[in-house]
Amino acid sequence: MVRNTGARFGLNMISAISPKGALRFMVVEGGVGVPQLVEFLRRMLINGKRPIFLILDGHPVHRSKAVKEFVRSSEGTLRVFYLPPYSPELNPDELVWNDVKNNGVGRKMICSPVDLKKGVIPHLRGLQKNPEKVQSFFQAPSTRYAA
Repeated sequence: MVRNTGARFGLNMISAISPKGALRFMVVEGGVGVPQLVEFLRRMLINGKRPIFLILDGHPVHRSKAVKEFVRSSEGTLRVFYLPPYSPELNPDELVWNDVKNNGVGRKMICSPVDLKKGVIPHLRGLQKNPEKVQSFFQAPSTRYAA
């Protein structure tokens, strides 16, 4: 017998991974809008020694005027490229989210939003300490282009 609360909880996160195995993430309570994405991008640039090439999907927030202005203001430190429409299989970050869902919280008893957050954040931190696993997300046939 598996107990189930019947309740559904959500938690939004923003993440970015590199073919060298780095993972950066930010967990957001509430929706992810332009301010949250710009804050995440700002954090990514801290202590950056080299330009960052970021691949985004076509989400309206990603293509917003404010985000494009922030990218321009980075003076080449941040360069953005967009995936074709309706192509989540090309996004290596989707494999991070899949891993979080299937291996981080999918088999745990989640009874509240707090429980969900307590499952997601440690799993993401574990992925940060496992660069080989993050690198493996670039080895799927549809994501090798980004490696």
